[in-house]
Amino acid sequence: MDNIARAVSRRLNIEYRKVEATLRLLEEGATVPFISRYRKERTGSLDEVSIREIESAAKAEKDILARKEVVKRNIEDAGALTEELEARINEAASMTEIEDIYAPYKPKKRTRATIAREKGLEPLAKMIMAGNISDCESAAARFVGKKGVEDCNEALSGAKDIIAEWASESVRLRNITRNSYNRYGGLSAAAVKGKEKELQASPFAGYDNFSRNLRRVSSHQYLALRRAEREGLVKVKFFIEDASALEDALRRAFVPRGASRACQEVISDAVADASGRLLRPSIENEVASSMKSDADKVAIDIFADNLRQLLLASPLKGKNVLAIDPGYRTGCKVVALDRQGKLLEDSVIFPVPPRLDLDGARCIVERLIKKHGLEVVALGNGTASHETEKFLKESGLIEKSRIYVVSEDGASVYSASDIARKEFPDKDVTVRGAVSIGRRLIDPLAELVKIDPKSIGVGQYQHDVDQNELRNALDYTVMSCVNAVGVDVNTASEKLLSYVSGIGPSLAANIVAYRSQNGDFSSRQELKKVARLGPKAFEQAAGFLRVPGGKEPLDNTGIHPESYGVVKAMASMLGVKTNQLSANNELLDKIDTHALAKQGIAGIETVNDIITELRKPGRDPRVDGDNEAFVPGVETFDDLRVGMVVPGVINNITAFGAFVNLGIKENGLIHISQMSRRRIQSVGEVLKLGQKVDVKIVEIDSLRHRIGLSLLL
Repeated sequence: MDNIARAVSRRLNIEYRKVEATLRLLEEGATVPFISRYRKERTGSLDEVSIREIESAAKAEKDILARKEVVKRNIEDAGALTEELEARINEAASMTEIEDIYAPYKPKKRTRATIAREKGLEPLAKMIMAGNISDCESAAARFVGKKGVEDCNEALSGAKDIIAEWASESVRLRNITRNSYNRYGGLSAAAVKGKEKELQASPFAGYDNFSRNLRRVSSHQYLALRRAEREGLVKVKFFIEDASALEDALRRAFVPRGASRACQEVISDAVADASGRLLRPSIENEVASSMKSDADKVAIDIFADNLRQLLLASPLKGKNVLAIDPGYRTGCKVVALDRQGKLLEDSVIFPVPPRLDLDGARCIVERLIKKHGLEVVALGNGTASHETEKFLKESGLIEKSRIYVVSEDGASVYSASDIARKEFPDKDVTVRGAVSIGRRLIDPLAELVKIDPKSIGVGQYQHDVDQNELRNALDYTVMSCVNAVGVDVNTASEKLLSYVSGIGPSLAANIVAYRSQNGDFSSRQELKKVARLGPKAFEQAAGFLRVPGGKEPLDNTGIHPESYGVVKAMASMLGVKTNQLSANNELLDKIDTHALAKQGIAGIETVNDIITELRKPGRDPRVDGDNEAFVPGVETFDDLRVGMVVPGVINNITAFGAFVNLGIKENGLIHISQMSRRRIQSVGEVLKLGQKVDVKIVEIDSLRHRIGLSLLL
């Protein structure tokens, strides 16, 4: 633990005591949200991002330690482990260093060098490397006729193969090659022969005859190139700007000083062979892996950030909703939902071609609105959305400002899932999809947690990145969002509960089962009656679960039960009852936080957090966002003109730009270069998902229906 904590402290430049305390809490089974929220005194108030980084860095350090042990054991089994070699392995700071040290001892496939060794040519290779032979051919002649060596050329060729392998395993030569690629390496791409037209018609048209220094290849470009290559459209190659300079550097580093001219020539040939056949391909694989890893991280971070913004979008609480899943041939599925998202009634209307039954559709919508007191419309943004929106606006049944266009991404995945079947066993997938659209407006977080995050449609190249890393990042993001908001234990779905700190799928199912058998929970303490929900799970979960209207008012706040005594101490200090503190800023302002902390009841950070909660008990952090419906300025693609200024909503953020919903079928793109007068590093510096913007149309591609935009500053 101590060594890992010190290594993590150095890697992240975070004070050792904070790292050590965080790692101990994680080892004890505490979750990241719990530590960041309720253990600030122990960690020195580290935020959730830092704690997550410590968790990830510690795993990386453990992986390095585990690999060192495997390498030492394998070398020892081969009878080659020395004290010096063991020390080098122990001192290695990265996987790359470990693998470079291990390379000469790693079991090898049958190579040209192993074949040469089988022919007994390793002694010749050693003689040449010693540099004392004046005539290499004469030395090689001694090996002719032995073990199938037919002539001097074959003997020398075999010796060169062995020397080339030694060169390729040299840590020094690998570092020289690695550094050369880091400084002078490049990446090129060209259309595969016969695929030129297909490439030009694809999203990857800009990568024909692509060539760039590796340091200037962006993450999204690299992922795009890999996908284009995988689809057989381009051939991607690495290159060195001055390969001859690299070979010269390798020769100077490897050819022994004072070696005879004959030996120097043989070794130089072997080094040139090693560079082209072994070293460069190996380092290129390393570079490719590193670039892929870096590109994955950028793409995953963007996806996770987009997902966080989507999950934390403002809910539209207190409204009965008419939700519509639009469609042409099969009609538009409409459902009436109450303020909690309960399905009241469902129907089908046909306000669009081919049936175009406007009167019938108007009659059904009017009846549903009057019968259930429906106040807003949640309209899916898929097929026939625009035509359905036009019908609604022209019907006069509901104000235009109360019509919300909601993303359908993932709704079909939810509607066919086990969760949906369990919720609505007697309804078909179309009704379930409409319900999901409506619930996304009522409470985005509660509904979207039911869907695989990859299906939500925010991010870039999510199917090209490391899927395990993506899954971990997205699962963590969902958990972080759920715990940041808090969960009503009496209304939350099983899926939503499963993301609460310390709960998980099994306990979530037990909570729902207990609720079904015994009715609503009256307090947080009652959670202890749930099967298998022990003290540790209660400690981790209780602060994030809410019990509105329960016996204990503090149960509907983010104050942990372990700190209820602190609230009583505050009330006692002021000579009032605890329930008088809630939302009473005048009283709360009188609390001497430092005096409380000095009494040892709680740390100053905890005291301040409790006061913050008491100022706005039960507050939903999401309600501060903009929740006005978006009213588009154009109706069709053909309405667009270069130079036109139109309103839009950011609906996806990538490394290269932001996609904007303009209220029509096609999204526009604001390239990162069109976002700010200053140079920015990421789109997230300027824009957020769901943000309303005014944009100027700078380019229209009528053939591919692409729209280029600039952000009005």
